[in-house]
Amino acid sequence: MSNESSLSLPELNDRIAILQGNIRQLVEQGAGASGERNEERVADRLSAQNEELERLIKERDSRSK
Repeated sequence: MSNESSLSLPELNDRIAILQGNIRQLVEQGAGASGERNEERVADRLSAQNEELERLIKERDSRSK
């Protein structure tokens, strides 16, 4: 993960949009995943993407105030 404070607001918005797309794809993969190991891997990736998304949204929101 990079330092969010070094990103411009448009770059933050782009990263947020990318993460949202990644999350949508992971949800679709999770629905089609078979086997405990595959489901666990998708869940781990989904969790990491959600954490990064939350960080970026907080950074963006703090700049908007």
